[in-house]
Amino acid sequence: MEAAPENATQLLEALRQGDEMAFTTLVDKYQASMVRVAMLYVSSHFVAEEVVQETWIGVLKGLAKFEGRSSLKTWIYSILINRAKTHAQREGRYVQLSLDEDSEAGEPTVSPDRFNPADNPLYAHHWVARPDDWREIPEEVLVSHETLERIQQAIDALPPNQRMVITLRDIEQLSSEEVCNILEISETNQRVLLHRARAKVRAALEQYLRQ
Repeated sequence: MEAAPENATQLLEALRQGDEMAFTTLVDKYQASMVRVAMLYVSSHFVAEEVVQETWIGVLKGLAKFEGRSSLKTWIYSILINRAKTHAQREGRYVQLSLDEDSEAGEPTVSPDRFNPADNPLYAHHWVARPDDWREIPEEVLVSHETLERIQQAIDALPPNQRMVITLRDIEQLSSEEVCNILEISETNQRVLLHRARAKVRAALEQYLRQ
């Protein structure tokens, strides 16, 4: 059996030549991740898989026109999200996300109750309650199924724009640049949304781990 291409350039060239092994390599690498991302938009795992299948068809049809202005990965995810939006619109559940508008602008990321008030003569704005130190918590607790489930619940409870960014960055491990390109948002807004999302997830996890 012929070996799969080793780098992105070789992979793209092999795909354009109709190399089935190259396409199988691509599917194996991204399929599960793409289903998770599609689930951010659609109502069921079945529909998400349908979205991904349509995406792969779009990838195969569009390879000849792909100019490489973005990475192959970014291009694939952009197709995926466009397909997912279309399905969500059919389901009547898609609401255009104002990713460049922070609905929580002006609101503190961390509760003011965790800091001394401004009129404290010695420690104004210093921590009253610092973030919990998790280094002494056994690793098996941090990576347990229940803990991971609580993290996912906290992510699911986030506003849609924050949930989208933290999923792409921290779960799917996409780079900041890739997320900005896929969602068509600025680096500044991506950073703000990610920071707020991480702060909320950490707060929820702190509450759980204290129990």
